[in-house]
Amino acid sequence: MKAELTIGPILFHWPAEQKRDFYFKIADEAPVDTVYIGEVICSKRAPFFEKHYAEISERLKKGGKKVIFSSLAEIMIKRERKMTEDLCALDGFPVEANDSAALYHLRGKPHHIGPFMNIYNEDTLEFLAARGATHFTLPPELPATALDVLGQKAKTLGVTLEVQVYGRLPLALSARCYHARSHGRVKDNCQLICENDPDGMVLETLEGEKFLTINGIQTLSYGCLNLMQEMEEIQNRGVNIFRLSPHSHDMVQTAKLFRAVLDRESSSAEASAELKDIGLSVPFANGFYHGEEGYKWVQGYKTAIAAE
Repeated sequence: MKAELTIGPILFHWPAEQKRDFYFKIADEAPVDTVYIGEVICSKRAPFFEKHYAEISERLKKGGKKVIFSSLAEIMIKRERKMTEDLCALDGFPVEANDSAALYHLRGKPHHIGPFMNIYNEDTLEFLAARGATHFTLPPELPATALDVLGQKAKTLGVTLEVQVYGRLPLALSARCYHARSHGRVKDNCQLICENDPDGMVLETLEGEKFLTINGIQTLSYGCLNLMQEMEEIQNRGVNIFRLSPHSHDMVQTAKLFRAVLDRESSSAEASAELKDIGLSVPFANGFYHGEEGYKWVQGYKTAIAAE
């Protein structure tokens, strides 16, 4: 099976025009197979972009991309339940469930499971597959050894697996919005202050060390996941679909770099060096994959895996 690249949903609150132009550029220029769209983090952001979904979907399909709609990762109020129900009723587009509330509406029909669901073992994989799930994007904190087990089980079940290989790591969600609180506002009257931070707001420790990133109700890593050097080994573990999480820099070129590594046209070292120049000005991280703290960088995946 040929390795596939995907573009995950935009986690940050960008202006509608910026989002639209981003997807148009991805549709026309990026060497990716699938694009996820939809609001995942905060339902208050959704109305600003919903009117563009039809034209975005059409442009992506014309560009040869498969389109999948992602659901909210946290559902708290009646409006969000209705928003999720309407999304799951879409015809013609698969839906990725990121909260268990979506599973009720997707039961019995093919659907995807997103990385915000806790797919940590083969029994969970089997349980959800029996209810219609055909594709699973695994949580990014899973180590390589877990991919071995889940990869074997997925093959038995006839489902596919996907892992995030680039972008800040999603770590947690909260019922409250620290992004708003940090600016002296409350969640219900946040005035969408998160729009001022297109790649998230960096959080520092009391000692001034950059530590995490805040995106509305979401907490992400400060460092940027980069599993270029691990992708060949991940394929050997039964995963052939690789997700790039969007950021405000040049994601078309980012996709081209990952595609070149997958196609053996470039080494991971060469591509990572270029990615360092065009990407986020933060350290790379791959610790979770190697069973270490997530923020760490382990150089040379073959050595690390051999030591398992």
